Amino acid sequence: MTGDVALLLRRAGFGPTAAELAAAQQSGYERTVSALVAPVGPDVGATDAPIPVLGLDPFARLLTPTPAQTERAHAQRRVQLESISRWWLDRMVVASHQAVERLQFFWQGHWATKLGSAQLMLGQHRALRGSRDFVDMAHRMVNDRALVYWLDGQHNKKNAPNENLARELFELFVLGIGQYTEKDIKEAARTLTGYRVVLDKDALVFDPQHHDNGRKTILGTTADFDPHSLVDLLVKQRACPRFIATRMWYRYASSSEPIPERVRESMAAAFPKPMAMLRVLFEDDAFQATRGTMVKQPVEWFVGALRQLGLRPVRLKPEVFTRLYWALESLGQRPFAPPSVGGWPAGTAWLTSAAANVKLAMAKQLADLVAPSRMTPEDVAYILCVDKWTDRTYAVLRGERDARLLLTLGLVSPEYQVT
Repeated sequence: MTGDVALLLRRAGFGPTAAELAAAQQSGYERTVSALVAPVGPDVGATDAPIPVLGLDPFARLLTPTPAQTERAHAQRRVQLESISRWWLDRMVVASHQAVERLQFFWQGHWATKLGSAQLMLGQHRALRGSRDFVDMAHRMVNDRALVYWLDGQHNKKNAPNENLARELFELFVLGIGQYTEKDIKEAARTLTGYRVVLDKDALVFDPQHHDNGRKTILGTTADFDPHSLVDLLVKQRACPRFIATRMWYRYASSSEPIPERVRESMAAAFPKPMAMLRVLFEDDAFQATRGTMVKQPVEWFVGALRQLGLRPVRLKPEVFTRLYWALESLGQRPFAPPSVGGWPAGTAWLTSAAANVKLAMAKQLADLVAPSRMTPEDVAYILCVDKWTDRTYAVLRGERDARLLLTLGLVSPEYQVT
């Protein structure tokens, strides 16, 4: 098959380097798809970014902390969260298996969780990364300490049911809106009662006295459900693979146009293997037809720029990284910190005037770090893997003699920000 290899690399990963793009163009579209969704061997690049070791959460041993102890523990948590964010951004940059890393980013937004504990967030990250397929992932998430805590599992008890986790399992994570009733949610919430998070334990703690042992009827099936049999029931629904296919289309192909029914059904047939579903998507002409419609998310834009400029987060001075890290927050997308359980937005939501100013400042900082001496618009296009400048952009770039400014303008150009 034929297709735009550059588009494929931009969407499947975080943005190719010039060398990666040249190699892929020589290899061809079909082989590049296979290399992305079925990489051979270990991720050599990622071995240069070992996962951090944190120790216990700062609050784990503080049963009745003083105000001073609470303040210190919160400060330690902020440092640890920045530390794991720096590590993850660095891994995105150096990972050889770009599609694997990009998929990890997708799942982190899908199971959107935001907590102050780096230990809980990193535990969830490991669980997502280690999942064999979506079914395995759903089983891991229903027992994930971060997700359970984020969605009020602490308060879900037999005599005081809390429906948050059950509701989001149905609505945002597995089935989608309209595939269940309020009674299904209430019954599922009963299934999830009695589990809580203890910071110095690696797994959820089960309190039998707070668990509802009664039989439940969910989606027309009556049984003695537990969290795992509930997941088994949900992932067997016809709506589940279609919902996941639709979510992938939304993030990889188009956030404005609905997924064609033919593509959705073909992707659903490859469920529960996420990479197999992506292969179906990438090999369909409908994917190529979405060229020029996707706005890069801030993390995609930032990591892609780092890769193409040869920069790594772990090699930046701490004060420089911290400025860039909080600039990502200003853009609305800091790692491990989605704005809500619905995850990060997509599309033109990222193209605000406020975001443009922040991105311009970030681009200038990145250009200062590489300190180019001489550069032409063609050089910038080559480094950033931009196919071609529009006449309007080129008219601006060709008159600029300052190499740093030229590179800065390239990073914030429409041709670079939209794939």
